[in-house]
Amino acid sequence: MSGGNDLIHQAMRLKIMAALNVLPAKDAIEFTRLKGLVDATDGNLGSHLDALERAGYVAIDKHFAGKKPQTRVTATPAGRRAFAEHVAYLREILDRADPVR
Repeated sequence: MSGGNDLIHQAMRLKIMAALNVLPAKDAIEFTRLKGLVDATDGNLGSHLDALERAGYVAIDKHFAGKKPQTRVTATPAGRRAFAEHVAYLREILDRADPVR
């Protein structure tokens, strides 16, 4: 069994990566929309996104639309790979726990 990804395994980061991975590659989601999907506060989401960005798993684009700041988040190819590998790891655990097997 391969090892899991400790960075992604944390519950909030797992939810963030799951939400990003349902988007088509290179598509971004607004920070406020992501915050609602994963049920996080601004500070909590920002902290987890910083950790994921440092790992190269997400890209964060901050810009202004008129005078209003906008933050958009995208899963990087490395992040999508890491998430897929972690999901495979979790599936292995579940398969081994299945009493029918």
